[in-house]
Amino acid sequence: MKTKASIKADPSKGDKVVRRRGRLYIINKKDPNRKQRQKGPALKK
Repeated sequence: MKTKASIKADPSKGDKVVRRRGRLYIINKKDPNRKQRQKGPALKK
């Protein structure tokens, strides 16, 4: 999956890029409000 330009991760602020269930997430343990998500393929039920 390609990363969109709108998703910004700043490692100096503690951001980590994680891929879970086909989606791209940016998580931050130091500042939990700095969460981002890139929409991926829809999950099948």
